[in-house]
Amino acid sequence: MGNLIVPTILFFVLGLLAAFVKSDLSIPQGAAKFMSLYLLLAIGFKGGNNLAEHGLHGDLFLAIGVGVVLSFAIPFIAFMLLRVMTQLDPVNAAAVAGHYGSISIVTFVAASSLLELMGIPSDGYMVAIAATMEVPAILSALWIAHRYASDRQAGHVPMRELLANGSIVLLVGAFFIGAVTQDKGMAMIAPFVVTPFTGILCLFLLDMGLNAGRSLLDNRHMLSAGLFGFGILMPMVGAILAWILGQAIGLEAGSLFLLMVLSASASYIAVPAAMKIALPDAQSGIYLTLSLGVTFPFNITFGLPLYLWIAGA
Repeated sequence: MGNLIVPTILFFVLGLLAAFVKSDLSIPQGAAKFMSLYLLLAIGFKGGNNLAEHGLHGDLFLAIGVGVVLSFAIPFIAFMLLRVMTQLDPVNAAAVAGHYGSISIVTFVAASSLLELMGIPSDGYMVAIAATMEVPAILSALWIAHRYASDRQAGHVPMRELLANGSIVLLVGAFFIGAVTQDKGMAMIAPFVVTPFTGILCLFLLDMGLNAGRSLLDNRHMLSAGLFGFGILMPMVGAILAWILGQAIGLEAGSLFLLMVLSASASYIAVPAAMKIALPDAQSGIYLTLSLGVTFPFNITFGLPLYLWIAGA
C-alpha cells in the first residue's frame, strides 16, 4: 500500500475518478502529444547515459534475448486464454493477444519513475529491451491470425511501418544519443530531462487516467466477464513468466521489476495502429478497451506495487 502513495499513481487515479464522475477536466491534445514525446526522449536519453556508465556486457544481450522470447511467446499464451475464457473469434482473439505481447511505454516510464522515487537502481539497458519487445508480438499475432482465420480476414502490415513507429524511433534514438554523448550530454540537458520529469509524468498520467476511464465507460458494453477477467489475469501471467526468466539470468531487483512490467503491460499505441492495417476485421473497441481501459489502470494502480514487491522478495 505504501507503494501506491506516490504522486504519479495518485494523479492517474484522479484522472480515472474525474472520468467516472463525468467531469469536464481535460488536457489539450497538443499538450498531451508534447508530454508523450518528452517522456520518451527523457527515458531514452537517461537509459543510454546509464548504459554508457556501465558499458557493454554479455548481460545486455542475454536480457534482450529474454525480452524478445517473452514478446514472441506471450501472444500465444494470451490467445489460448482468450479462447478458453471468452467467446472471441480467432481474428479478434489474435488482435488482442498481440497487444499483450507488446509493451506500454507509459507503464514502463511510470515504473522507472517509481524506482527513482524509492531509490532502487536498475540497469540502463532496460530501455533497449523495451524497444525490442514491440515488433515480435505483432508478428506472433499475425501468424496466429493466418493460422486460425481465413486469408480474407488476416491481412499484412509492412515491416517498415512497424520499425518506423514514432515512439520506437524517438525512444531508440534518444537512447543512442545518451550513450554517445555520455556525461557531457547529460550535464547539458539535465535541467530538461531530470528536474521536470516527475511533474510532467504526473500531468501525463492524469490525462491517461481520463482517457482510460472514458474508454471504459464508452465501451463497457463490449466487456464480458471473461474479457474483463482476462484483462486482469493476463498481466499477472506475463509478469510471472518474466520473473522466472529474469531470475534465471540473474537480474537484480530493479531490472527484474522493469522486465516484469514490460511483460505485464499491453500496448495501446503501436499495436493498435498495426492491427488496423493488418487485421481490419478485428474490432478496435475490444482490444483498445481491454488494453487501455482495463489492463493499464490495473497495472498502474495495483500491478506496479505488486510486481515491485515480488521482485524485491
